Parts: sequence; C-alpha cells; structure tokens
Amino acid sequence: MPIPPLKNRSYGYIQNSRKKIKKGLKKSKSWVWVVFIPLVMFTKFFSAPFKVKKYYSRLPEYKRREFRKKIGLTLLTVFVFCFFLGTILIAWANKDLPDPDKITDRNVDQSTKIYDRTGEHLLYEIFADKKRTIVELEDIPQDLINGAIATEDTKFYEHYGVRPLSILRAVVMGVFTERRIAGTSTLTQQLVKNAILTNERTYTRKLKEIILSLRLEQKYSKDQILKIYFNEIPYGSTNYGVESASQAYFGKHVTDLTLAESATLAGIPKAPSSYLNNTEMLKTRRNFVLQRMFDEGYISEEEKNSAQEEELLMEVRYSDIKSPHFVLYVKQKLVEKYGEQLVDTGGLRVLTTLDWEKQMIAENVVNDIGTRVLAEADADNTSLVVMDPKTGQILAMIGSKDFNNDDIDGKFNVATLGKRQPGSSFKPIIYAAAFEMGYTPETIIFDVLTNFAVSGRSYMPRNYDLQERGPVTMRQALQGSLNIPAVKTLYLVGAKKGVEFAERLGYTTLSSGDFGLSLVLGGGEVKLLEHVSAYSVFANGGTKVESVSILKVIDNRGEILEEWKRKRPQRVLETWVTNTISSVLSDNYARAYAFGLNSILNIPGRQVAAKTGTTNGYVDAWTIGYTPSLVAGVWAGNTDNTPMKRGYGGSRVAGPIWNAFMSQALEGSPLEYFPGAPANTATKPILRGSKGGSVTLMINRATGRIATSSTPVDNIIERTYIPPHSILHYLVKSNPRGQGPTNPANDYQYNIWEASIKDWIKRKQEANPDWEVSFEDPPADFDSDESLGMAPTIEVIFPSTSSTLGSRQIDTDIRFSSPRGIAKVTYQLNGNYVGVIKTHPFNLNYYATDLQDGSHTLTITAEDDLGNRRIEEITFELIAGVEPPSVTWVGNNIIINKNDFPYTFFLTPFKIDQIESVIIQEDVDGIRTVLEEITDFSNLFDGKITFTLSKILAKGDHVFIAEVKLKKGIPGKGDLINVKIGK
Repeated sequence: MPIPPLKNRSYGYIQNSRKKIKKGLKKSKSWVWVVFIPLVMFTKFFSAPFKVKKYYSRLPEYKRREFRKKIGLTLLTVFVFCFFLGTILIAWANKDLPDPDKITDRNVDQSTKIYDRTGEHLLYEIFADKKRTIVELEDIPQDLINGAIATEDTKFYEHYGVRPLSILRAVVMGVFTERRIAGTSTLTQQLVKNAILTNERTYTRKLKEIILSLRLEQKYSKDQILKIYFNEIPYGSTNYGVESASQAYFGKHVTDLTLAESATLAGIPKAPSSYLNNTEMLKTRRNFVLQRMFDEGYISEEEKNSAQEEELLMEVRYSDIKSPHFVLYVKQKLVEKYGEQLVDTGGLRVLTTLDWEKQMIAENVVNDIGTRVLAEADADNTSLVVMDPKTGQILAMIGSKDFNNDDIDGKFNVATLGKRQPGSSFKPIIYAAAFEMGYTPETIIFDVLTNFAVSGRSYMPRNYDLQERGPVTMRQALQGSLNIPAVKTLYLVGAKKGVEFAERLGYTTLSSGDFGLSLVLGGGEVKLLEHVSAYSVFANGGTKVESVSILKVIDNRGEILEEWKRKRPQRVLETWVTNTISSVLSDNYARAYAFGLNSILNIPGRQVAAKTGTTNGYVDAWTIGYTPSLVAGVWAGNTDNTPMKRGYGGSRVAGPIWNAFMSQALEGSPLEYFPGAPANTATKPILRGSKGGSVTLMINRATGRIATSSTPVDNIIERTYIPPHSILHYLVKSNPRGQGPTNPANDYQYNIWEASIKDWIKRKQEANPDWEVSFEDPPADFDSDESLGMAPTIEVIFPSTSSTLGSRQIDTDIRFSSPRGIAKVTYQLNGNYVGVIKTHPFNLNYYATDLQDGSHTLTITAEDDLGNRRIEEITFELIAGVEPPSVTWVGNNIIINKNDFPYTFFLTPFKIDQIESVIIQEDVDGIRTVLEEITDFSNLFDGKITFTLSKILAKGDHVFIAEVKLKKGIPGKGDLINVKIGK
C-alpha cells in the first residue's frame, strides 16, 4: 500500500520516515487485517455514493421520491445515533472529571515510603509536603518561557488545547508500527496530566485529558495557562513550580536565572527523576532545549553556543535517605509506571528486593577496603551490585563511592547508568559462546605473538605481562587471562556472533558499535548491572531472569498495585554450556600459574567462579564472581576516566572489594558446588588437549634420535612432540566437530597464524636449544653405534675444572671439533642459559652480574648440523667481590614503528632493594633529556622494571640511558640501549 509522506522533524521526538514505517509494517503480526480490510471498507464506503447515483438515475420519477424519503430517514437515523453515542461517550468521560476552575485545589497528599525486602527498614520517605511558591508570569524569565514553548509546544498560541493532527499521527504510528510516539501533547495537555489527572496510559485517561484541555482553553487565556503550568507541574524531588525548583537547584529566585539555567528548568518536566539522577543526560537535555530555542529564533547562535558550553552546576539534596542509589533507581522504576504525581503524593508503600544485611556488608566493605585500595591505586570511585541469580532480585547496590561527593559526581549511579569497558571480565562471555559451538576447555590455542591484520590494519594484541606461552588450553587461557588466545577464540566464534551471544545474556550496549576482534578484550562498553545479570545466567544454569528491584507496591487504600511473582525463566543457554564455563571459572588450579593458588579470586572453603578485568591504561578495574545462589560485581576507577596507577587493575583494586564482600556475605550459608563439566566427547586431538594430540618419546639429547639400550643414561630425556599447526589447520571454525577443511588456507587468517607459530618456535629454539617441547615431527631413527660416534669433541682450556676466577667477565678458551663441523655451541651457567654461539671459534664472552662468590658450574653443549651433540660440564670458583646494584635493558638495537606507540621497555634490576630510583634519559648529541624517573618498584612484570614511552619520537636513531640512584647515595651501574624509530 502507499506510504503516507510524514514530515521529518530532526529537532523533536518524532522521527518518521518511509523506511521506518515500512519496517514497522513488517514487524506487525496483524498488518494484513489492519491494512487491507480497512482499505477495502474505505473503498466501498467512498464508492457507495457513485453507485447510489447510478441506481437513482435509472429509477422512474415516482420511485425517486420514495427513494429520497428512505435516504433522508437513513441519514437522520445515523445522525441521531452518532449524536447520542457521542453525547453518551462524552458524558461518561466527564462523569469523574475534576472541576477545572479548582485546578489548584488539592486533596491531602500522602508520603510514599520505600522499604527493604522485609518492610522493617525504611529506606526513604518521599514527603507529601510539596514545596511550591507561586510566582507571577511576568516574574518568570522570558528565556524559560521560550524554552518550554520551543521544546514542548511550538504552536501553543495557535491551537485550542489539543493538536488533532499530532494525535492522529500518534494513532497511525501506533497502529502501523510498534513504536510509541511521544511529543504529541500540548502544554495545556501536559498541565492537565501533571496537575489534575494521573500519568496512566489508557485511552479513557487520554480522552479525559483532551476534554479538560479544551475546557481549560475556554476558561483561561494563554498567559493564564502558562502561569498555572509553571507553578503547578513537578520538577522532581517534591519541587512543584519553577520558583521552588529554582531555589532548590540553583539557590536563587526564578527571576535571576541565566539562559543556561532557564533551559535546564525548561527541559526537566519531561522526565524529572531521570534527569536529576543523571547529570550527563540532563546536560544533553539542556543543550537540546537551547538548540530548539535557536531553531525557533528565540536566541542567537552565539548565545546558544555560549550557554551550551557552560558547566551544569545543580544542587540536588535528599534528606534521610538510605542506600540512595538503589532507592532512586527504584523511584525511577515507579515513576516510569505510575508517574511523578502518584509516586510523590500517592502514599504508596513499596517493598523492594534490597537485603539490608548484604547492603550493610557492601557499604562497610566499600568504606573500609574500598577506601584503602582506591587510595593506593590513585582512583576515586567504585560501584558494586549483588544479585540473586535464581530470581534476578537486586540484593545490594552501591552506585558510587560517596553519594554526597560532588567531586566524583557521586549521585551518578555507575551501576545502572555508567557505560564502561569491561576489559578481560568480558572474556567468559566469548569463551561460553565457543563452548556452545563445540569447542572444549581442552582445546589447544597457540599463545604466540600474532598480527591479525584486521581489515588490512595492523592489530597485534599482547598479554598483560608481554609474555608468550605457546600452546595452551582454553581453560588455561581464560583462567590466566591471556589476551592473544582470547582474540583467536573470538575469531573462531565470529565477532558478529559474539555480540549476538552477549545480547542473549542481556547486554544492550554493544549492538551499536563495531568492535571487531577487540570485543573480547573489553572493546565495547557495558553497564555493571547488565554485566552482573549476564554472569547470573552462568550461575543459574543457563536460564535468564530479568533484574528486579520491587517486590510489592501498595496504594494508600491498602490495595496491591503490583506484586512480584516468580516467572518462568527464559532459557538462553543449555545447562552443559554453563556447567562448562563455571567449571573453568572456578578452577583455582588452572589460574594458579598466573595468579597463584591464594589469589584474590579464591575464597577458602568455597567454590566460587570469578573473573577480573582491566582496561588499557588501567582506566577501569573489574571483578565479577558467583556461587550458585549469589552473584556480585565490582567496578573501580576514576570518574573522569583518567588512568589509575600503573599495575593497579582488576585483581588489585576491584578484587579485594569483591573478595571481602563475598567472604562476609557467604559466611554461615550452606556450602554450594557447581555441577561438573560434561565429559569431553570430541574426537579431534586439537579439541582434546596436548595429551590427545601429542607423542612422547625417550630421546638421546645429544643425537636427537630415539634412545636405545646403548644410549648413555645421562643423555636420555623425555620429549613431547605437539602438532606444529594452528587450530585452523584441523577444523572449520564455524563447525569445529564437523569434517576438517579441505584447504585450510582458504581461511584468510590461516597463513597469519601459521607464520606466527613458526616465528615463535624459531625464537624459542634460538633462546633455548635444549627446549624439550618440540613442534617438529617426532624422529623415526634410533640411536646406533654410528650415530653415537658422530658426536663432537670438546677440549676446555679456560676455565678449567676447579680453577679460580677473579673477575665476573667470563671469556672462555675452548676447542671444538666434529666430523660434520660445529653448528652451534650453547652455554649454561648454573643451569641458566647465558649464550648461544654460532660462529667460530664459538667461545663465550659474558659478564656475570648477579653471580655471587663461590662455586659455579658451566655447561657447554656442542652440536653439529644433524643434531649430534656433546655435553661438557666445568666447575670453577669465583672471587670477584661485591657487584653494585644496577639495571640493564632487555634487548638491544630495538626497532619501533610509529603505530607501535605507546611502547613498553623492560629493564632487569640487580639488588633492586638498594635502588631508590631509575632515571630514563634520551641522549641527543651529548645532551640528555629526562624522560621519566621511576621510583615505584612494587609492581614488576616478571621481575623486570617497565618504562612506557607514550610520546611518538621522530624517525631515526635514538639512544636511551638508564641511570641508577641508590638509597645510600652511592652511584649504581646503568645501561644504554639503541632505538631506531621507523615508519
């Protein structure tokens, strides 16, 4: 059918387009009946006169007179019927209407009281004594009047109380689409709704609103209606009228309001509770009002821009309020359903879901543990949400560290309104999606540096400690919070499917963004309440329940307006999927390699599933965790999104708060355990872990062949051979348990992942030639007399056995020979690798900084091109005195491209307990510039000091010098490094 050309209004609440109407038609389940049947009836109705005329022209004259009488009688009957029907309808609608002449007369208002779940603890009383001061229209700033008219009713001085076309448009959109259109009410209608009627959304109430609006327009002039409007409508927090609101929020009379302040008040009546609890939303609303005033010609562009740039300074205070963020969240829910007037003055008694004991535990933990860890981390804010996963009931909520602290915008509820990047706390969502597809916790993923080159752009994520761990299981990768395997897992799942999976769990903030593979690392933004709700699905065995904050609402007559009843939950995940993810997240041993057995995620005597998260630059810190009956989530950071102190992330800031709450909240409750994970039924070795796809052999470490009875016992080692390919080599990512790929290279990431594995193997073998985990094909040949006789020979001249060295500088003098020549010689000092020499004469030149005086062992391994080896060990004594504290750069001649910034360097410290600071300088033609002075050594990565260079340096060669300042004032030993900045 043709689509009516509706007018687009970019400035208002109505944004219709032909495209959107068509979309609405498709959504409507009964659009055939709604559209075509009325269309047929409409056609028949308007074609009827033409048929009647044709019939009339064929009649003889005597029958025409008779026909005219019948038509007249029919029309009279229809008219009388419609008249009486309309009269009855209007009379019925008028029977309970209040007298518009007594619009300011009030019934006795009653306070609404909000309680905890038991009804024993009064959280807040919305006092009935409204604050209202009547002001004359001439005392109200013209900017305030213009702002209300420009925003709410541009045709105020032209209509008679209602705008029929706007109402018709709303009806049409309601019939043909699923959208509810706002912005159709005139100022007169809004006055009637807020000052006389209720906010219920029914056709009868709307009819009464229209009738009263028409009567008001007959009774009062436009200016009188404006005066009543500005003195009667609610501005939130029991403030009625602009004078009361102006005094409460700005501390001044309404006559003294500025343009920006007038625009703010003009915008509040649309949703007072929402705007007063969300400063950013109110500021956006204020700026919208200013834009409309400019569009309507009330202010200049310069005035608009100046007012929009002003800081929004408002004072909103609540007296005798407990658990304020939760209470105001509940009040907002009540207002959305019952309207401001009934909530403020209706004498409601509201029982909420709040568990008073758990709320007190939460508040005490935030005030105690939270204050300490936030101060240590240079952070100022935190938020906490606790839920019952079986019912969705919110048991405790803290929206910010301090509700009354305006420096951190304390009234802003981070838990329900804040959108923050979740960091690694989002990883379980993607891994759960992978498990649902058929991947397993034992699936092997290579944790090696990989440039995913997404959309042709370089994308090379790194782990939090900048290390690579090679093949790891998904269980190890998730519990160790490894970034590279997480990105690979999202690629296997698919970025789009990852978002769709998250939305099934209740996230509402991800569909508008295009995060790509960074989604799994927390590239999107989430709300804490939705984040906790998603984890509740895991705790609840795959069933999703909507979060709820209200148990019962009773009106002033004792009648129950609403009462929470347990609904049939919606299953969004199969139980075996949630059993699998809970098994992984509660596996304390699986994360021990990264966090230790006694990490902040471990609660002795309890089985808990938990995950931390930290965003780039330490801006946001998270910890979310659960038992089968309790879920708690904590966010911490700075209100203004500035970074916390380096090294302070989820486990050091949010973790202690979460752990303290859960430990106390669970105290005395029955022990609970998660169901075991289902058995791994996958047949592909890559899905069954390293044991499923590996071969273990006894190898002669000197020859690289399979050991026999003739192999010297000291040379026999056990070596594990793992498939040398990425997971994309063995399966189709969208169907991991189906038939393998016929040509793996068809996947555009295949060659990238394969090359990264080969590069990692090469680097590992160069650094540690005796690496006992091999990614090569296992050997097929056994040791023989011939192979054993091919081993190289080693003749040690210096240092000889039992010799004494007086210097830490070790320069060896050793002679090597082999039938096939020497390929490389490897040196170990006390079991630690100190050098791999591949060129003649294969001698070691090494300064042993941290070697103490005493006995030491030097192990020399010579190897030919076929892997035939000879091992020799020399024991010597060192007497070199005390080595001063020092630092040395990790690496040498480093090359950095500009897109690698910020870049992190590492320094290895020696006797760090004696070092006061390390000064990093850049040397340019002998002139040194200090880049950073490092004094905090409490958070080392793998025992190394980190230095992050954020400023992008000019292309070319640079020299960085690290100087050491000791606590006793004596000089330490520094080091320099050459850095080349490329494109």
